[in-house]
Order: sequence, then structure tokens, then C-alpha cells
Amino acid sequence: MASSKTLLITGVSSGFGRALAQEALAVGHKVVGTVRSDEAKREFESAFANAAWARVLDVTDFDAIDGVVAEIEASVGPVDVLVNNAGYGHEGIMEESPLSEMRRQFDVNVFGAVAMMKAVLPFMRKRRRGHILNITSMGGYITMPGIAYYCGSKFALEGISEALGKEVKSFGIAVTAVAPGSFRTDWAGRSMTRTPRSIPDYDEIFNPVRQAREQKSGKQLGDPSKAARAMLSAIAADHPPTHLLLGSDALGLVRDKLSALNAEIGAWEATTVSTDG
Repeated sequence: MASSKTLLITGVSSGFGRALAQEALAVGHKVVGTVRSDEAKREFESAFANAAWARVLDVTDFDAIDGVVAEIEASVGPVDVLVNNAGYGHEGIMEESPLSEMRRQFDVNVFGAVAMMKAVLPFMRKRRRGHILNITSMGGYITMPGIAYYCGSKFALEGISEALGKEVKSFGIAVTAVAPGSFRTDWAGRSMTRTPRSIPDYDEIFNPVRQAREQKSGKQLGDPSKAARAMLSAIAADHPPTHLLLGSDALGLVRDKLSALNAEIGAWEATTVSTDG
């Protein structure tokens, strides 16, 4: 590893966060990970006895975030890389899913990530260097019935990442939105919140999607350790990407979406330009 960096990763108890912590430590980086309980803190720090620290923080505790980041800067050292990994999936037909579940989805996946970025930015800006990785999803490009709130949150984080990258580029700070496809994480299992079904009209469109997801859970193509290594290569790059897709499924589905979008734009071009002047 050319240069050792300090990574602050939210949500290191499982999934991509855990895999990234492991791979980063293996190549000589320092890792500070956020967890949601004292028990998880002890577990993380004992699993990686050296160069790893944990802090108990719920990313929806917006008032606590600035203090935790300032304490990390003071006691562990400058945060070179923030990885916004904490997040979860919500599954539910939109008409059936209460607004409170949407609010919770956005609090964790969007507001929590933004609060973390706002906390590290003053330090990074002062140093004129830094890198922020936001773990989004192929669901920030493509959609499926039954995950409207989730896709909405990831579309939002994709847009915020891209705009922020333009705001901070001249300060030497890079922002990368990392969009994984299907990986062997807890996303479709323990980490998924499901709204109970109530309207039979939606059975035909939704049941096959849910069944396919349940059958695939634990057998997905993507290897989280390889995703972690891909993220480390983005962190090490002189010119990190603004968007990074992970997985051949994400690549195929996003390319299909872009070509369908391009075709639709073409089909409606006359109407689009008819509004000028």
C-alpha cells in the first residue's frame, strides 16, 4: 500500500462495511467503524485488535454526529476517507407502505449519510484533501416494483453525491457514489424491513419479484470482499470515479436502463423541443 489512510466507515457490523474494514486493515489502513451498541463495539475492536477502533453511533442521531467526528479527529487522527455504508432496504408496495416507513428509510439512507458528510467536510476542506464514498445501489439507477422507497433514497444519494463532488473538487476532495448490484450481504435478509401486504391487486406484479429475491438471498453473484477491494482501488486512484458500479448484474441492468431511456428521449424528441421559444 503506497500510503496508509484513516477510513471512517459507518455500519461495520456486517455486509460491505465489515468486508471493507477487513480488507482495508489487511493492506495497512487504519479503520474507525461506527456500530450501534456497546456489544458490537467490543466485538469489532476485539476482532481487529490493532489499527481498528469502533464508535457507538446511530446515523439518525443527527445531533451526535458532529461531536463523534470531532472526537475521532482529535483522538485517532485526520479522517482521510469517509465511507457512508450504513443503510438498509425497505420492501413494500408504495400504496401499502406508510409514510413513516419512507421517513425512516430516508433518515438512515439519505439524511444520515448527508449528516456524516457535513461533519467531515470542514476538516477535509481545511486540509485540502479527502475522499467520500457513498454506498448507493444499482437501485439508484434502475427500479423494481416493491422497493419504491429504497430506490427513492438511493436515487437521492446518487444525486447528492454528484452535486457535492462538483462543490468540493477544487478543495482536493473527491466524492464517489459506489453502486453495487446483488451481493452476498444481509440486505435481502436481516437488514430488510418489509411492509405487510394488504391489497391483492398487486400480487401479480409483486409476488414474483419477492420470490426471486428470497430464492437468491445468500446465493447472489457478488462477493463482498471483492467489492471491498474494488472500493480500495477507487480510494487509491489519483482520479477517483464519480460513479462506480459493482457487479456484472449492475452493469447489464444499468446499461439496459440507459439505452431504454435514450430510446424514449429520442421517441419524444419532437415534443421535447416543441416547448422552446
